[in-house]
Amino acid sequence: MERFHKTVRKEFLSGRVFASLEEAQEELDGWVAWYNTERPHQGIGMVSPVSRFADAAAEGFQPFLPEEGDDREPEAIGTPGVRARRKVSANGRIRLVGKNYAVGRFLAGEMVEAEIGRDGLVNVYHRGVLVMTVPRHHPLEGEAAALRRQPRGTGAPTKAGSKPVLRLVDSRGSVSFAGTIYRAGNPYALKQVEVRVVKDRVEIWLQGTLIRTHPARHDKDKEHGAFGVPGGRPPKKKAS
Repeated sequence: MERFHKTVRKEFLSGRVFASLEEAQEELDGWVAWYNTERPHQGIGMVSPVSRFADAAAEGFQPFLPEEGDDREPEAIGTPGVRARRKVSANGRIRLVGKNYAVGRFLAGEMVEAEIGRDGLVNVYHRGVLVMTVPRHHPLEGEAAALRRQPRGTGAPTKAGSKPVLRLVDSRGSVSFAGTIYRAGNPYALKQVEVRVVKDRVEIWLQGTLIRTHPARHDKDKEHGAFGVPGGRPPKKKAS
């Protein structure tokens, strides 16, 4: 909403004066309609928001309404609402019923659960947390088989890549690696964590558990210095 308000101020309000509140409301209503139906959005592939929901039309969609005495499980009938486990690819996508769904590069290599909702939407969960909701754009036929398919690999994160370096999470929940700040999270403030570089991402581990993954943003030339102090910089001695 904050980003939307910024767009309203920049693209609609800037330099404009309205004679009345009613005129302003009428103009704003028209602008919002244009914003949703015609204005291209960079975050969704330079298309309008309405086009992202066009594929979610419920033509041919038959919700599961069990008859009296029908005690079969929903999975056996192929009803929406069942979650399918998928492993996120290196480019942050999962494959579901022959279609790609963008989840996010920050989840690359992680296991997620895709739920086909009764409302024509696909919900994606990571460790029980809803991380994405998008319109369904895959064909209805083949859903049952796709939900039964097991993902490739276990999805369990493994410690790979560079040797680990220890870092102390600061009071704001961040660590410094190769001159760049990476977020660990407020719950880990003042705790010691391991930082690893795995291909093009930075992983933060705590006691054998992967707690955060980031795209690598640091200067590769500074990695040597970071690995040179694997235990972190020693605390400064106070002058006597």
